[in-house]
Amino acid sequence: MASSLTCTGVIWALLSFLCAATSCVGFFMPYWLWGSQLGKPVSFGTFRRCSYPVHDESRQMMVMVEECGRYASFQGIPSAEWRICTIVTGLGCGLLLLVALTALMGCCVSELISRTVGRVAGGIQFLGGLLIGAGCALYPLGWDSEEVRQTCGYISGQFDLGKSSSWRALPLKKNLFWELPLWSSGLRIRHCLCNGTRCY
Repeated sequence: MASSLTCTGVIWALLSFLCAATSCVGFFMPYWLWGSQLGKPVSFGTFRRCSYPVHDESRQMMVMVEECGRYASFQGIPSAEWRICTIVTGLGCGLLLLVALTALMGCCVSELISRTVGRVAGGIQFLGGLLIGAGCALYPLGWDSEEVRQTCGYISGQFDLGKSSSWRALPLKKNLFWELPLWSSGLRIRHCLCNGTRCY
């Protein structure tokens, strides 16, 4: 099977895929923010939530349903900042995944990745990383929404979680331990390749 990538290019493709997969999993999981409500653990993502209160007609009281799921509609997401965060972070993850899959195809198909395509892919990868970073920066702006305030003891606000666990506020905070070295290694490898005689 012919490849359009050198050995270093294959490493770049694998690191790109690992970083994109980690970003997509972190984006999809609803564990960006942890708290409790009615004595039950509650967690939020940008567009998903685990454990939510419902009114039990038979007992005439609020009870917690311990399930995870998406909000019923895009407008059901608790704050405008989280809606923007969902779009921006999702777009960034999509761009990273697009570059990673293209790079992986370059491992199997000859003449798919040229010097120009490699540079464009690196630029798209950089843009995807910036979008994910922007989404993570926007997320705390939604901590003053009513749902988060219910979970965090009615004392939360933007960039202030109140009674919720701040050390687990962003899953990407943990993933950055892996993503930043992988992402920067991918950029360094791409830079070395494109400044050499043969990019890929």
